[in-house]
Amino acid sequence: MKPLELEVFLCRSDNFGVLVHDPESGLTASIDAPEEAAVAAAAKRRGWKISHIFTTHHHTDHVEGNLALKEQFGCEIIGPVNEAVAIPGLDKSMADGDSFFFGDHVVNVIETPGHTVGHICYHFADDKLLFAADTVFALGCGRLLERPAADMWHSLQKLAVLPDETAIYFGHEYTLSNARFALTIDPDNERLKTRVAEIEALRAEGRFTIPTTLGLEKETNPFLRAADPAIRRNLLMESKTDEEVFAEIRRRKDKF
Repeated sequence: MKPLELEVFLCRSDNFGVLVHDPESGLTASIDAPEEAAVAAAAKRRGWKISHIFTTHHHTDHVEGNLALKEQFGCEIIGPVNEAVAIPGLDKSMADGDSFFFGDHVVNVIETPGHTVGHICYHFADDKLLFAADTVFALGCGRLLERPAADMWHSLQKLAVLPDETAIYFGHEYTLSNARFALTIDPDNERLKTRVAEIEALRAEGRFTIPTTLGLEKETNPFLRAADPAIRRNLLMESKTDEEVFAEIRRRKDKF
């Protein structure tokens, strides 16, 4: 099988658009559709015809381009079953544990409630790719808008068991702010300090911070590290549960 080809670009102010192209079948999927014009321009730039939209959740900045792109390309829209009524133009709904083929590539659906009630991620296991949208960011995670902290912690644990080399494509360029916040939670983490310097250099040059890898996030992302003794000591939460520590980290980020 030929490797998938990816095109990453900005939509709106800070959304990432991602096109996934299978050169063997000619299929092209847009991961969400934040903005019709930007997605269509990226497809035209690469000479690809959008065949699918893989919707992760119902927020406007992830579905605004659904109907216009469907009209333009005739693409099939796949999305979360638990948000089906809120996904414009939805053709197929997917639940946790479902899988489907994209050409010869198997796509596994992982439900990750927290940011929204039915958020899903798309995992191409053989390709070591995870499209996580607003569940996990580089050095961050999504705000808890529709589900409690315990649900998001559980969702993050479902992702944390994937192979460390998994490349994670996330929904927003929030990394610099996330990095500066992470230092307040895990100030003695040398790998984090190095990574923050790398991120500052990338952003100063106007370069993207996407993708990250799961292994790197497990080393440096405080939202995945609630069990870490140093973080617990720093937060004076050594006797608390992982869920409670995670909830406190999220609360602090909301006020950062």
